[in-house]
Amino acid sequence: MKEMKEKKKAFDENQITGFFDKETKMKGDLSFKGAFHIDGHFIGKINSESVLIIGDDGKVEADIHVGHLIVNGEIKGNVQAKERVEIHSTGRVIGTVVTPTLVVEEGAFLESTCQTTDTIPPPTSEKEAAEVESLSPTPEKKADKEKVFSPTPEEDAVEDEVSPSTPEDEVDTDF
Repeated sequence: MKEMKEKKKAFDENQITGFFDKETKMKGDLSFKGAFHIDGHFIGKINSESVLIIGDDGKVEADIHVGHLIVNGEIKGNVQAKERVEIHSTGRVIGTVVTPTLVVEEGAFLESTCQTTDTIPPPTSEKEAAEVESLSPTPEKKADKEKVFSPTPEEDAVEDEVSPSTPEDEVDTDF
Protein backbone atom coordinates (compact mmCIF):
# COMPACT_ATOMS: atom_id res chain seq x y z
CA MET A 1 0.00 0.00 0.00
CA LYS A 2 2.84 2.38 0.83
CA GLU A 3 4.40 1.76 -2.61
CA MET A 4 1.24 2.97 -4.37
CA LYS A 5 1.27 6.28 -2.51
CA GLU A 6 4.92 6.90 -3.40
CA LYS A 7 4.39 6.32 -7.12
CA LYS A 8 3.23 9.39 -8.96
CA LYS A 9 1.29 9.01 -12.15
CA ALA A 10 3.31 10.33 -15.08
CA PHE A 11 1.38 12.15 -17.78
CA ASP A 12 2.11 13.84 -21.06
CA GLU A 13 1.57 17.62 -20.84
CA ASN A 14 0.32 17.61 -24.45
CA GLN A 15 -2.13 14.72 -24.09
CA ILE A 16 -5.70 15.91 -23.61
CA THR A 17 -6.83 15.08 -20.08
CA GLY A 18 -10.01 17.19 -20.01
CA PHE A 19 -12.66 18.39 -22.44
CA PHE A 20 -15.75 20.64 -22.43
CA ASP A 21 -17.94 19.84 -25.44
CA LYS A 22 -19.82 22.53 -27.39
CA GLU A 23 -23.06 22.12 -25.43
CA THR A 24 -21.25 22.56 -22.09
CA LYS A 25 -21.60 25.80 -20.10
CA MET A 26 -19.50 26.25 -16.96
CA LYS A 27 -18.80 29.04 -14.47
CA GLY A 28 -16.08 28.97 -11.86
CA ASP A 29 -12.40 28.24 -11.37
CA LEU A 30 -10.67 25.64 -13.54
CA SER A 31 -7.27 24.09 -12.87
CA PHE A 32 -5.82 21.03 -14.59
CA LYS A 33 -2.70 19.03 -15.47
CA GLY A 34 -2.16 17.88 -19.02
CA ALA A 35 -3.85 19.54 -22.00
CA PHE A 36 -7.43 20.76 -21.65
CA HIS A 37 -9.74 21.43 -24.63
CA ILE A 38 -12.76 23.77 -24.45
CA ASP A 39 -15.39 23.73 -27.19
CA GLY A 40 -18.15 24.95 -24.88
CA HIS A 41 -18.69 28.20 -22.97
CA PHE A 42 -16.61 28.89 -19.85
CA ILE A 43 -16.75 31.94 -17.56
CA GLY A 44 -14.34 32.38 -14.64
CA LYS A 45 -10.65 31.80 -13.95
CA ILE A 46 -8.29 29.24 -15.49
CA ASN A 47 -4.96 28.30 -13.89
CA SER A 48 -2.57 25.63 -15.14
CA GLU A 49 1.06 25.09 -16.11
CA SER A 50 -0.13 23.00 -19.08
CA VAL A 51 -1.71 23.50 -22.50
CA LEU A 52 -5.15 25.08 -22.93
CA ILE A 53 -6.86 24.67 -26.30
CA ILE A 54 -9.88 26.76 -27.20
CA GLY A 55 -11.65 24.88 -30.00
CA ASP A 56 -13.54 26.39 -32.94
CA ASP A 57 -16.80 26.45 -30.96
CA GLY A 58 -15.17 27.50 -27.67
CA LYS A 59 -16.08 30.78 -25.96
CA VAL A 60 -14.13 31.73 -22.86
CA GLU A 61 -14.57 34.79 -20.66
CA ALA A 62 -11.83 34.43 -18.08
CA ASP A 63 -8.59 35.44 -16.48
CA ILE A 64 -6.23 32.82 -17.88
CA HIS A 65 -2.82 31.77 -16.50
CA VAL A 66 -1.43 28.78 -18.43
CA GLY A 67 1.78 27.41 -19.84
CA HIS A 68 0.71 27.35 -23.51
CA LEU A 69 -2.51 28.64 -25.11
CA ILE A 70 -3.92 27.67 -28.51
CA VAL A 71 -6.92 29.69 -29.69
CA ASN A 72 -9.27 28.59 -32.47
CA GLY A 73 -12.40 30.00 -30.82
CA GLU A 74 -13.00 33.15 -28.78
CA ILE A 75 -11.44 34.55 -25.61
CA LYS A 76 -12.39 37.69 -23.72
CA GLY A 77 -10.20 38.53 -20.75
CA ASN A 78 -6.66 38.65 -19.48
CA VAL A 79 -4.23 36.02 -20.74
CA GLN A 80 -0.83 35.14 -19.28
CA ALA A 81 1.05 32.24 -20.83
CA LYS A 82 4.50 31.23 -19.57
CA GLU A 83 5.58 29.70 -22.89
CA ARG A 84 3.45 30.70 -25.87
CA VAL A 85 0.12 31.97 -27.21
CA GLU A 86 -1.06 30.87 -30.66
CA ILE A 87 -4.06 32.55 -32.25
CA HIS A 88 -5.11 30.58 -35.30
CA SER A 89 -7.01 31.99 -38.30
CA THR A 90 -10.43 31.30 -36.73
CA GLY A 91 -9.38 32.63 -33.32
CA ARG A 92 -10.59 35.81 -31.63
CA VAL A 93 -8.88 37.37 -28.62
CA ILE A 94 -10.16 40.49 -26.87
CA GLY A 95 -8.33 41.68 -23.75
CA THR A 96 -4.70 41.59 -22.65
CA VAL A 97 -2.01 39.10 -23.62
CA VAL A 98 1.31 38.64 -21.81
CA THR A 99 3.63 35.89 -23.09
CA PRO A 100 7.20 35.39 -24.30
CA THR A 101 6.03 34.17 -27.74
CA LEU A 102 2.92 35.37 -29.58
CA VAL A 103 1.88 33.78 -32.89
CA VAL A 104 -1.03 35.28 -34.82
CA GLU A 105 -2.13 33.60 -38.06
CA GLU A 106 -3.52 35.53 -40.99
CA GLY A 107 -7.27 35.96 -40.55
CA ALA A 108 -7.18 35.89 -36.75
CA PHE A 109 -8.85 38.70 -34.78
CA LEU A 110 -6.80 40.37 -32.06
CA GLU A 111 -8.05 43.40 -30.13
CA SER A 112 -5.61 43.42 -27.30
CA THR A 113 -2.89 45.05 -25.33
CA CYS A 114 0.05 42.71 -25.91
CA GLN A 115 3.32 42.33 -24.05
CA THR A 116 5.95 39.84 -25.11
CA THR A 117 8.41 39.20 -22.33
CA ASP A 118 10.49 36.29 -21.06
CA THR A 119 9.29 36.78 -17.51
CA ILE A 120 5.71 37.04 -16.42
CA PRO A 121 5.55 38.77 -13.08
CA PRO A 122 2.67 37.56 -10.92
CA PRO A 123 0.54 40.32 -9.42
CA THR A 124 2.02 41.10 -6.01
CA SER A 125 -1.07 42.80 -4.66
CA GLU A 126 -4.78 43.16 -5.31
CA LYS A 127 -4.10 46.73 -6.47
CA GLU A 128 -1.62 45.50 -9.12
CA ALA A 129 -4.05 42.79 -10.21
CA ALA A 130 -6.74 45.47 -10.59
CA GLU A 131 -4.35 47.56 -12.72
CA VAL A 132 -3.74 44.60 -15.05
CA GLU A 133 -7.48 44.06 -15.28
CA SER A 134 -8.03 47.74 -16.08
CA LEU A 135 -5.97 47.31 -19.26
CA SER A 136 -8.68 45.18 -20.86
CA PRO A 137 -10.85 47.14 -23.28
CA THR A 138 -14.24 48.30 -22.06
CA PRO A 139 -17.00 50.00 -24.06
CA GLU A 140 -16.10 53.34 -22.43
CA LYS A 141 -12.42 53.04 -23.41
CA LYS A 142 -13.38 51.96 -26.91
CA ALA A 143 -15.61 55.03 -27.31
CA ASP A 144 -12.70 57.26 -26.27
CA LYS A 145 -10.58 55.83 -29.08
CA GLU A 146 -13.24 56.37 -31.75
CA LYS A 147 -13.36 60.07 -32.61
CA VAL A 148 -15.78 61.59 -35.05
CA PHE A 149 -14.63 64.65 -36.97
CA SER A 150 -16.97 67.60 -36.54
CA PRO A 151 -15.91 70.80 -38.26
CA THR A 152 -15.99 73.99 -36.23
CA PRO A 153 -18.28 76.85 -37.39
CA GLU A 154 -15.19 78.64 -38.74
CA GLU A 155 -14.24 75.57 -40.83
CA ASP A 156 -17.80 75.39 -42.15
CA ALA A 157 -17.60 79.05 -43.22
CA VAL A 158 -14.27 78.49 -44.99
CA GLU A 159 -15.68 75.47 -46.81
CA ASP A 160 -18.69 77.53 -48.00
CA GLU A 161 -16.34 80.23 -49.32
CA VAL A 162 -14.20 77.72 -51.19
CA SER A 163 -17.00 75.91 -52.93
CA PRO A 164 -19.99 78.17 -53.43
CA SER A 165 -22.98 76.69 -55.12
CA THR A 166 -23.63 77.80 -58.70
CA PRO A 167 -26.74 77.38 -60.84
CA GLU A 168 -24.92 74.67 -62.84
CA ASP A 169 -24.49 72.65 -59.64
CA GLU A 170 -28.21 72.61 -58.96
CA VAL A 171 -30.19 69.67 -60.24
CA ASP A 172 -33.47 70.24 -61.99
CA THR A 173 -36.04 68.09 -60.24
CA ASP A 174 -39.02 69.13 -62.41
CA PHE A 175 -39.50 66.31 -64.92
